[in-house]
Amino acid sequence: MQIGVPKESKNHEYRVGLTPASVDQLVGRGHEVWVETTAGSAIGFSDTDFVKAGAKIVDTYQAFAAPLVVKVKEPQLHECKRLSPEQVLFCYLHLATAKAQANALIERGVTAIAYETVTDEKGRLPLLAPMSEVAGRLSVQAGATALQVSNGGRGTLLGGVPGVAAAKVTILGGGIAGSNAAQMAIGLHADVTVIDQSIDRLRALAAEFAGRVNVLMAAPDTIAKAVFESDLIIGAVLVPGASTPKLVSRGQLKNMLPGAVLVDIAIDQGGAFESSRPTSHDAPTFIEQGIVHYCVTNMPGAVARTSTLALNNVTLPYVTALAERGWQNALAENSGFADGLNISAGKIRHAAVAKALA
Repeated sequence: MQIGVPKESKNHEYRVGLTPASVDQLVGRGHEVWVETTAGSAIGFSDTDFVKAGAKIVDTYQAFAAPLVVKVKEPQLHECKRLSPEQVLFCYLHLATAKAQANALIERGVTAIAYETVTDEKGRLPLLAPMSEVAGRLSVQAGATALQVSNGGRGTLLGGVPGVAAAKVTILGGGIAGSNAAQMAIGLHADVTVIDQSIDRLRALAAEFAGRVNVLMAAPDTIAKAVFESDLIIGAVLVPGASTPKLVSRGQLKNMLPGAVLVDIAIDQGGAFESSRPTSHDAPTFIEQGIVHYCVTNMPGAVARTSTLALNNVTLPYVTALAERGWQNALAENSGFADGLNISAGKIRHAAVAKALA
């Protein structure tokens, strides 16, 4: 099968759908891979690297013309126009809060399979997990930077110094992103609290971090108290395929510490804070009511080489299955893979996405 790998066009998005190593494996199995010129050059994967792996270097039109198109981020609206009913698109989609993109893909009749809703035998999200790990770790770096006075923050050092208390960090959600954020914040010697609605998850986190993190059961009053006392709040809640619940209202901002920082990992799915709105790496933060908001929709794109390598570690077997079995057979043989189907034949096929867009 011919597999197209377009260059990402989203603001400061330098990840690429397939690495040269992945191309090498696919070509070795008899497939053709068409990589758009300079698709990976920003992260050290040159056109020459792809050619040596067996890829054909093509223009944008050809990269989007292949029967199977493998990307990282959702196609922008002008890119959706390049797709047709005969094609399969495999990438992150996050359609629950992207009605225009959903409608464009429906109109084009393309089959769209989303990384973020593919599940495994235990109901986990294997293709979202590596980016959740990256975003969780990156959220603490971004939050620490935003806390600097020059960026509008409180001027608080996460770890404090002898004689000065460490910053208080509250993480809403104890899943993969949240636990990775906790790991980084603890490593910087912050005072860390994780809030989650699962007692089993809280027990696991308490054991994992051996008392170095406070774990609290989610409830409105518990969340509010922690948020009002914290220097950095990280929104790391995920409802697969659906819009993220708003855990902090706009009205609550006035009760927060002046110059506190909100980092919204969940912004791709609408955000965990009512005051969140999508930002880009060009202008990652904004200030509302004295609170710094970091809401970049493609956080892992900031560390695009690491992210690309981590993503390919998990996506390659699925790309191979699509190329060798065809999408209908590949999904029929793997119910978790079938959960990734968001759109086909002009209709939304994922219940949570359909509900969010209704």
